Amino acid sequence: MPLTATPLYAGLLALLLVFLSFRVIFYRFSARISLGDGEDKALQKRIRVQANCVEYAPFGALLLLLAELQGAPLWALHLLGLTLLAGRLLHAYGLGATPQVPRLRQAGMVLTFTMFMATALGLIGHALF
Repeated sequence: MPLTATPLYAGLLALLLVFLSFRVIFYRFSARISLGDGEDKALQKRIRVQANCVEYAPFGALLLLLAELQGAPLWALHLLGLTLLAGRLLHAYGLGATPQVPRLRQAGMVLTFTMFMATALGLIGHALF
């Protein structure tokens, strides 16, 4: 069975991570900070936005992959993938903005956790029944 949904959303999440990584790299270059954060608040924020993506996106992609391998309907996979992607985008923008936009951060986490919970419950239900 060829995978269709997971590669799409994993690829989009990877592009988001590359974008966030470049923001860190370019800031490091312009501020001449090669290691650590140099106690630079703007760099600390960029590092934290990137790290948050690394903390949540891979696990969401793994959950999506497992759901796809278990035969979840394509519409459900796209709904889950879009929910995860939107959550990560909103969170990254809300956290990375100056000043921060707490409502976008919160919405991003709600969407991310909604995807995690819905997918986790579906996986557990499919495994048990």
